[in-house]
Amino acid sequence: MNAVIVNCFDTYEDRVDLIYQFLKKQGHDVIVIQSDFRHFKKVKRENPKEGFTFVESKPYYKNLSVQRLSSHYKFARDAFKVVEEIKPDLLYTFVPPNSLAKFSAKYKQKNPKMKLIFDLMDLWPETMPTGNLKKLPPFIFWGALRDRSIRYSDFVITECDLYQSVLKKPLKELKIETLYLTKKGINVVSKPKFCEDEIHLSYLGSINNIIDIQKIQEIIQAIKKVKPVTLHIIGDGESKQDLIDVSKSAGATVIYYGKVYDSQVKQNIFDKCHFGLNIMKATVCVGLTMKSIDYFQHRVPILNNISADTAKLVDGYDIGYNIHEDLKGSVDKILCLNSKDHIKMRINTQNVFDQFFSMEAGIKKLDSIFREIGI
Repeated sequence: MNAVIVNCFDTYEDRVDLIYQFLKKQGHDVIVIQSDFRHFKKVKRENPKEGFTFVESKPYYKNLSVQRLSSHYKFARDAFKVVEEIKPDLLYTFVPPNSLAKFSAKYKQKNPKMKLIFDLMDLWPETMPTGNLKKLPPFIFWGALRDRSIRYSDFVITECDLYQSVLKKPLKELKIETLYLTKKGINVVSKPKFCEDEIHLSYLGSINNIIDIQKIQEIIQAIKKVKPVTLHIIGDGESKQDLIDVSKSAGATVIYYGKVYDSQVKQNIFDKCHFGLNIMKATVCVGLTMKSIDYFQHRVPILNNISADTAKLVDGYDIGYNIHEDLKGSVDKILCLNSKDHIKMRINTQNVFDQFFSMEAGIKKLDSIFREIGI
């Protein structure tokens, strides 16, 4: 069988690699068609990759811009010129961008015997921090581009259960499953050392406009009334200085490491921390964050305000605390924990990673999904 995977963002590449390797091991011929523009770094991709065809794409430098939408549409159009040449038996399309859903649906209509799978990795415009603008016609049309297209699929995979709830109507009567993001295991030595007289928190990842910096400030202020707080920041982004300044004004000692890629170096930092911060604005529609999986991979319990999937994992498996409106109640629980409690939470967190987010868990779920599709 000829299989084609179409993907716009290098940020989804771990997931792409999982699908690619799974299909290759099943004996299929697989090609990945992907944009040559790196979303986070905003640079062109230079190095080739086996099994990948990189399509030249227009650069953009702002995440919310007409230039970005134009780049995505051009990529979708050019990517499907390559799809037309290959004539796949299976088309596996990552969405967003929503324009890829449109071109995939059109191709499926012309080739009804081909199997089409959509992998919904994000929801646009639902996850965009645009407030009431989402109710305006341009944004409604943007979402409808995806919703009208997914009905042509043979199977829909979602990155979290929340997306199935949000898209309940367009997904009605379709075959659908959740496949969580997966990551390779890391070979690190972990030696947690907790100081019970103070609280150490970590922030990992992109520091952007969807992070709820005000909520982080409130958490630090509430803890600081009882114990000193140190915030360890690993990452970068346009809101970096805001996070640092607000955290300091709330009374925290801030240690900024910048971008850290070495797993052992990150583990050494995390071993000082009681919790990782998984705090986003309430207007963002997300059930699971990349940073939370990174925390789980490093055995770090989280302080979380993400609803749906993440909140259920936190409550169900004792891997941190969900921060609700009753901030005092949550902080009281944090302050009552001792080192033994934290070690137990870290073991629980490792178990959650292994059960839901490891490569082994992903392969097991994929095997079940493709059996159901008949591939």
